[in-house]
Amino acid sequence: MRKAQKIVRKTDGLPQLIDLLDVPQQVLTVPWDDLDQDKKEMVYVVRGGIKALWSLSQCRKNKEAMRKAGIVRILARLLRCAHEDIISPTLGTIQQCATEKNYQLAIQTEGMICDLVKFLSSTNEEIKKYCASAIFKCAAADEVTRSLVREHGGLDPLVLIIKNEKNRQNKPLLAAATGAIWKCAMTHENVRRLDELRTVNVLIHLLEDEDEEVLTNVVGALGECAKVASNRDAIKRSNGIEPLVNLLNLTNPELLENVTKVLGECANDMTCMEEIQVLDGVRLIWSLLKNPSQKVQANAALALSPCIQNAQEAGELVRSFVGGLELIVSLLKSDDTKVLACVCAAISKVATDRENLAVISDHGVVMLLAQLVDKEEDDLREHLSSAIANCCEWGTNCRDFGRLGAVAPLVSYMASGNKKVHRTTALALCKLSADPFNCITLHQSGVVPYLLDNIGSSDLVLQEAAAGCLGNIRKLALAADKHKYYDVPD
Repeated sequence: MRKAQKIVRKTDGLPQLIDLLDVPQQVLTVPWDDLDQDKKEMVYVVRGGIKALWSLSQCRKNKEAMRKAGIVRILARLLRCAHEDIISPTLGTIQQCATEKNYQLAIQTEGMICDLVKFLSSTNEEIKKYCASAIFKCAAADEVTRSLVREHGGLDPLVLIIKNEKNRQNKPLLAAATGAIWKCAMTHENVRRLDELRTVNVLIHLLEDEDEEVLTNVVGALGECAKVASNRDAIKRSNGIEPLVNLLNLTNPELLENVTKVLGECANDMTCMEEIQVLDGVRLIWSLLKNPSQKVQANAALALSPCIQNAQEAGELVRSFVGGLELIVSLLKSDDTKVLACVCAAISKVATDRENLAVISDHGVVMLLAQLVDKEEDDLREHLSSAIANCCEWGTNCRDFGRLGAVAPLVSYMASGNKKVHRTTALALCKLSADPFNCITLHQSGVVPYLLDNIGSSDLVLQEAAAGCLGNIRKLALAADKHKYYDVPD
């Protein structure tokens, strides 16, 4: 099959096939019964040509060659055709090509989103599946497409598809529709419309499905909806927490990524967190830090932050996980930036308990955090600074950060354009400045102008931390002057 696809491309067969589709508009728009024999023959040719291109579009190189040969404009024309046996393979080709960014943009600019939405209400299940699949792929990375789906009324038929009990056995259609809802839910305005359609309740009901692709998309959609507080409450009231926690026992990496994400969002609600804790969900999430997938590790670590923050007797809960603290500290050796950022966020919460802070300090958390200060990603810098700030509260950790060269690089974080980085960095600098040697390093690194700028910030936490750090530097300077100019008895 691959060899045949390559031969067609190499022998310039793709442009010739595309030329066969360029027929007079009348052939496409006039109903079959009203066409004469010659025009019916043209319809047969178009149908055969689009089916051939659909098959050939499985190859990525063929997709690009087809795009360069001008197929996108032809596909847009074929979507407005009166013949269903042409529309179906056309949509099949579109959804297959929609994995490529160039096609995603072209589908949007050629006005095909409106057509895709229209066909979601078709009685043909294959056509609905291809439309939902194309929306799923196009909406994944493009906010404009997600908004267009809503503006053209596409969310309503998608929800109707997953509500319809008759579609429960059609797993490909159900997977495509739930996937489209998931990606569309990445836009807040779309979540509002989904809430009006009571979509969360329908999604919770679908957690009983056995198909892992459907489950992955359902949980992904719930994760986006759960960013809104009212939907976290809806998940709790619809008894959605228990089936979500049970999904943590499965092994599908993509499903686990989404489950940890939605449970992390739910953990921001105290009543949801209570149920997660009762169901032993925190232990199950913690165990996923050992998962071979780095995406699962990252999402699990990120979910642990609100879990630790809102759990009852969180310090004791964390200590009850045998080897848990050693495991999370060991992930600071990861080569994945997202894993590092999420683990730092979790360690920041772990370190708020003194006994746990003592344990992770014994496991070398200070040295591992100090080794990360030269990283340039803002997300990592934000959580790393927070972790450093909280780890300063034990023993000689504060001085050890200075000894390991972690203080001076933190000053450069204040030049970031990210306000969240400013806030956590100021907190870290305030804690580090409690050590006189660190104060000297901070002053020599030029931190004072940054602190003066942030004392006037509208963020009270940032304002207070900047003032605290500046106060510690000033105290040291005054003490040094006093020692220099006055004879102070021992």
